[in-house]
Amino acid sequence: MNIKSNEKKENSTFELVIEVGAAEFQAAVDKVYNRQKSRINIPGFRKGKAPRKMVEKMYGAEIFFEDAISLAYPDAYEAALKETGIEPVAYPQLEVLEVSASGFTFKATITVKPEATIKDYKDLPVTKPEVKVSAADVKAELKPYIDRASRLVSVDRKAKKGDTAVIDFEGFRDGVPFQGGKGENFSLELGSGSFVPGFEDQVIGMKAGDEKDLDITFPENYTPELAGAQVVFKVKVHEVKEKQEPEVDDEFAKDVSEFDTLDEFKKDLGEKLKVRRQEQADRDFENAVIDALIEKLECDVPQAMIDYRADKMLEDYANRIQSQGIGFENYLQMMGMSMDDMRAQSKTSADRAVRSDLALEAVAAAEGIEVSASDVEEEISKLAERYAMEADKVRGIIKEEDLRRDLSIRKALESVKAAVKKPAKRSSKKADKAEDKPADDEKTEE
Repeated sequence: MNIKSNEKKENSTFELVIEVGAAEFQAAVDKVYNRQKSRINIPGFRKGKAPRKMVEKMYGAEIFFEDAISLAYPDAYEAALKETGIEPVAYPQLEVLEVSASGFTFKATITVKPEATIKDYKDLPVTKPEVKVSAADVKAELKPYIDRASRLVSVDRKAKKGDTAVIDFEGFRDGVPFQGGKGENFSLELGSGSFVPGFEDQVIGMKAGDEKDLDITFPENYTPELAGAQVVFKVKVHEVKEKQEPEVDDEFAKDVSEFDTLDEFKKDLGEKLKVRRQEQADRDFENAVIDALIEKLECDVPQAMIDYRADKMLEDYANRIQSQGIGFENYLQMMGMSMDDMRAQSKTSADRAVRSDLALEAVAAAEGIEVSASDVEEEISKLAERYAMEADKVRGIIKEEDLRRDLSIRKALESVKAAVKKPAKRSSKKADKAEDKPADDEKTEE
């Protein structure tokens, strides 16, 4: 391998002209011939036994050149990168310039990381959120437990919203029953919105034994067979049931949780809710910080760099789907998406990811952030524990330079997040009390 030229071009690219000599090229041709000779027929020779010179004489000396180039150029390209120190961030564009029995010459256009700068990253227009949980929030968390412990009791009265009506129904269009429009002894929760609009509202007010014709117009966005259709449902109510909730007290808490008192149970619900909200608030805050950093990034990002990242994201996603025993093509069909749809989504995510990394690398450079050997070892230990692997195996899978880069970016992000100003405290305590005072049953849980 010989580098004939190395020229820096615009848009963060280098152009290398690389020459592969006769010895390397002929070795590749020999390998191609040995792979393909069993499939070659030459009159007068048994299949696969014709000498290479005879094959080349009959089909032309160039018969193996294309495959030999494909075989030889990756090693030559990698050797050229090592010699020049160029670090590509995308797939190269390759063009064969010359080829003969004496070797070949090709041009590689290589995209490298662009120069990126960032200013005023310590004064981002982002507010760090404060998380609170009120008594009303805890009450909402308690409701599913109450609903599961509730029971339906038959009542002798007209049905109202929230009741469950046990009904027979059959739908008719122009006097003719339509498919899927019939049910018997169906338990319908009134107000649930589980039936076509208008149906449940007209059942409200009926009582056991009542029969009624319901005039219904299906929505325009319904199934094509019934979209916009005017129909009549004949309905008979067999029973009306109301939901009876349990007494929410210490005994209730013992029945639905591991706690002995209702106060302990509510406190636990509030604490868990606060943790969930804090985790979501932290994610939202981090995303807001990254978005603000991207806005301040000064950099011409090569499209090839984004395309490469998008391909890697799509490849990783496809591998995760296939690891679950689902073919990726089948998955796309189930989701009603095409490969072009997935690629478009990947490019949007890749664009943000590339710009985020460039912004944070610029911050790391500006802050002089360093990653120590102990930082690397600590991260390897964490990864080994997380994936139940030996530390040496982790070292063999992950390149140290990639690990250092990720840690540097992480440190830069934490540095920027720490610099974000907290919301200013209001000076008027009276105003605070007036605004924060909850309703009688909405005392704030800390």
